[in-house]
Amino acid sequence: MGSEAARPTITLPESFRADFEGWTNSDPKLQSILNDGKDRLRAGYAAIIAGNPQDGSLKFFSTDEALKSAPTWVETYEGLALKGRVRVFDPEVHISNEGFGVLFYCVDEARAFTRNTRTGRVEGTPEGDDPMVQYRTRLGRSADGVWQTSTVETERGGCRK
Repeated sequence: MGSEAARPTITLPESFRADFEGWTNSDPKLQSILNDGKDRLRAGYAAIIAGNPQDGSLKFFSTDEALKSAPTWVETYEGLALKGRVRVFDPEVHISNEGFGVLFYCVDEARAFTRNTRTGRVEGTPEGDDPMVQYRTRLGRSADGVWQTSTVETERGGCRK
């Protein structure tokens, strides 16, 4: 189920990849939630890489609390470059009785790392931290048909439960 809204083009550099596995659904409405949820995550990575907490693509796919918290999330990576790859998998999507979208998915950060742009120091997932992160998001459909993320919760290690 598409919309008239022209979505922004989101480009990630060759030095960072996000591989989405199993992000298909035979229901067109659920597929549109998956597509816009995926683009919201990709826009977040692009904003971090560009060092732009006010990134237009990230704003396009965000609303409410997610719109307010996105710049803070991007700013936590100030002075760091994202490198490597993440695997984004096990998406679970449905539409609530109230009509909002619910999207859960897992991100494996084991092959991703940051490089300090000033010192060149490279760091992966800190020792003792689980590289698997579960994302729990809620999406609302805008007037022009875009499924915008309104809340994001993450739980490190949540994918193993």
